[in-house]
Amino acid sequence: MSESSSSKDSTLIVGIDLGTTHSLIGVVDSGFPILLADAEGRRLVPSVVHFPKNGGAPLVGAAARRMETVEPERTVSSVKRWMGRRDADEAGELCGRSPEQISAEILKSLKSIAEAALEESVTRAVITVPAYFNDGQRNATKRAGELAGLTVERIVNEPTAAALAYGLDKLGDSARVAVYDLGGGTFDLSILEMRDGLFQVLSTNGDTRLGGDDIDAVVAGWMAAEIGVELSELDATQVATLLEVSRSAKERLSEDGVESTTLRLPFFRDAKSFEFDLMRVQLEALAAPLIDRTRGHCLRALADAGIAVEEAAEKLDAVILVGGSTRMPLVREKVEGWFGRTVDISQNPDEAVALGAAIQAGILCGRVQNVVLLDVTPLSLGIETFGGLMNVIIGRNTTIPAKAGELFTNAVANQASMQIRVLQGEREMARDNWELGQVEIDFESGAKGSARVGVQFEIDENGILTVLARDTKTNTDRVLEIRDTAVDVDDAAVEAMISESVEHAFDDMNERIWTEAKMKSEELLPAVEQGLAALGDGLSSEDRAAIESAAAAVREVLAAQPADVAKLKTANQVLDEATETMAAQLVERAMDAALSKQLEG
Repeated sequence: MSESSSSKDSTLIVGIDLGTTHSLIGVVDSGFPILLADAEGRRLVPSVVHFPKNGGAPLVGAAARRMETVEPERTVSSVKRWMGRRDADEAGELCGRSPEQISAEILKSLKSIAEAALEESVTRAVITVPAYFNDGQRNATKRAGELAGLTVERIVNEPTAAALAYGLDKLGDSARVAVYDLGGGTFDLSILEMRDGLFQVLSTNGDTRLGGDDIDAVVAGWMAAEIGVELSELDATQVATLLEVSRSAKERLSEDGVESTTLRLPFFRDAKSFEFDLMRVQLEALAAPLIDRTRGHCLRALADAGIAVEEAAEKLDAVILVGGSTRMPLVREKVEGWFGRTVDISQNPDEAVALGAAIQAGILCGRVQNVVLLDVTPLSLGIETFGGLMNVIIGRNTTIPAKAGELFTNAVANQASMQIRVLQGEREMARDNWELGQVEIDFESGAKGSARVGVQFEIDENGILTVLARDTKTNTDRVLEIRDTAVDVDDAAVEAMISESVEHAFDDMNERIWTEAKMKSEELLPAVEQGLAALGDGLSSEDRAAIESAAAAVREVLAAQPADVAKLKTANQVLDEATETMAAQLVERAMDAALSKQLEG
């Protein structure tokens, strides 16, 4: 959310990462790139599109992903792999649409997210593509943008965007960097050279059909073998279910400290349920041949750039990782071994390309300029959110002047106001940070999630923090001004806060994870009860039994002492998976009701 006069300027250009697995949209505000979130607070939009049976509007993102295991034949994912190919729909994967048409639906969704967040029309964009995309693939991407109602100002190479996001344009007058990009469906290794403030791609090598999707497929094949069948013997819905479970398992096993996970397939085949334990070492053994395939591309890209592999550590100024699949510890370990140097993982690998796209868009429309940096924020600034958590708005060591904001909603039904506690500190729980002040905003009471309140923090060059809270429905503003505290903090107090945050880091993070998991449970359980009541006999006895059993397990873990975070997260995941069919039926019923109402009208 922005109050800068430039935010209402017709020169606004957004930056878009149109990814294989996820897509994101961002913009530069007051000289800083920010990624925009949807109404649910999600920045990553799954690159999935579902076409309903009744011919209604396509579903995009999380709603479409939920339909993958229900109606896979009407759901399209990883469309980026088909961009610019003449044989795109030969196998029927694209539901009779062109890759551009499907990509346009994803771009329309991103455009809507940006317009809701910025409260203005969005018509111009920068879109990123892999460096090895040919002219046909680039033109197809541009056509997709035009179909979505966007003027595509520039197509930017993903590694160039990632390098901008990492700030590698500030390495010096001349620098060389390697960008290892392993996404959901594609891989490439690019060597870039920066001269006179501009990046030039010296070489690139990759595989348009190698990525995290392939790792998921290998794990799915392993599960099928454990069941005693070939993947080819399963129907489309069963294959989609295995792929979804595989993806979730891969993500869990990429988290720090997670060495094993349980894969559950309730009533999967012939009314039988299956359960497997997958260790991280097993996942790495399955994934290693695929990851090792990227090494040859790395070597060829180095050779094309005139760099011998034994000189890589010396001749490269940085090796950065991009793409969600690089979260796997095995990927990081192998890349460091191949290049002989520690990789730079200072940016979120899922978001780096989108941030770079936003920066490039900001350069084109004049929002990114040379700014004199006057000071930095010594400690993070944020607000207390539901559950007593600290939600950081402006992070520690952010240069000022600075501006950032987020959109929040009411946590409970019939809530008529929101009290915003402004906090400063590095602890995970609000109670452990310093309160700088409070501001209250009134809004129309309604159902949970019906209100939308934008909260914006702005620190000017004098160190004055202004907190603006806005009810986006009425445009009613409340403003709190806090002088000096944002910047002028006693050094000893800053050191003490940072020391405490390190000392209590493990306990703080455990409490935060438990609180978040508990909040998810408390949101899931009533929704499940409402769903079961709404569907009645429309739900099979097997599905109902699985849902009730999973819900009971969540309640049991919630009531247990001491609290077990891992068990609660697993129980939530099982309940989520058990309710997928129910959720799909509820969505379909709502769509049918809406269509009937439309026809009657």
